[in-house]
Amino acid sequence: MLVLTGGGDCPGLNAVIRGIAKRARKEKGWEIYGSIEAFNGVFREPQEIVKLTRRMTAGIHVKGGTILKTTNKDNPINYPVIQPDGSRKFIDRSDDLVKKLNELKFDAIINIGGDGSQKISKVLFDKGIPIIGVPKTIDNDLSSTDMTFGFQTAVQIATDSFDKLVTTAESHNRTMIMEVMGRDAGWIALHTAIAGGAEVCLIPEIPYDINKIVKRINSRYKNGRGFVNIVISEGAKPKNGTVTATAGEKTSEHVRLGGVAYQLSKQLKDAGCTAEIRETVLGHTQRGGGPIAFDRVLALLFGVKACELALEGKFGRMVALKNNSITSVTLEEATAEPSFVDKNSDLVKAAKGLGISFGD
Repeated sequence: MLVLTGGGDCPGLNAVIRGIAKRARKEKGWEIYGSIEAFNGVFREPQEIVKLTRRMTAGIHVKGGTILKTTNKDNPINYPVIQPDGSRKFIDRSDDLVKKLNELKFDAIINIGGDGSQKISKVLFDKGIPIIGVPKTIDNDLSSTDMTFGFQTAVQIATDSFDKLVTTAESHNRTMIMEVMGRDAGWIALHTAIAGGAEVCLIPEIPYDINKIVKRINSRYKNGRGFVNIVISEGAKPKNGTVTATAGEKTSEHVRLGGVAYQLSKQLKDAGCTAEIRETVLGHTQRGGGPIAFDRVLALLFGVKACELALEGKFGRMVALKNNSITSVTLEEATAEPSFVDKNSDLVKAAKGLGISFGD
């Protein structure tokens, strides 16, 4: 059995690996191997594939990151090739990957990753590879599972940071803007805003009116005294505006998000906001460190389930959490559509009921 981790790192990846390895060792004849940096380990010459021994996987469920390393570059179905002039050309190398995987003769492959990784799984399965997916993303943006591991840890990290900003904002009569991850989905920002008691929450799914935010901020100040705490998702954007992004690295197909907190700060000042503003970008602290207990449990359950699907020969599926049960869905269903925050959901309505403004 071959295991690999792809996409961004995430608290709980090592717990999944441990769950797979421990479950597989209960069956005679099964050995577990890992590919270093997703499918890059298969492509490289010599190949970087390591045996996952008991010693390697012992106690790793409490550790952050992934012992197999990971990458969000070099997508085999949209592989970057740098041209002589320095430009990028993307090609499909899935047939090359299928050939190498067939030569390795693994009975099962478990691909741990988010939406992009599971799209790769779907392509490989359609080409005859015995593969199973495990959903991973702090963004919680996969619609076929009720929750992904790593998300609750990211929210906890963000909430802890937000709590600290509240006290310094109050002490200095400041407006604090805290930027969190999430790309096109506002789940981390929304949960953090509710847990932390934010005055304003800005998410990609609800474009904001800067004048309404200024009005909300002004309502919190009297005679120059008051404070405001804002949570903003990195993919948030103003009405009739665009997402704050820069070009990704040459070997990545993705744009790089980040810096929206500073953009919002400028927009507020340009719109006449007189409050003293400070910005905090949490960035990769949300991905680092060990998983909280909830994510450890979920990741371990996902790992055991993935192994059992492999033992049963049920390939072309992704493990999922549905109605508090660990089950599986087809890879086609898993990659059909992302999970975004519904502006009419109970969660958003509750947030508005708590007085949180979305700038809409």
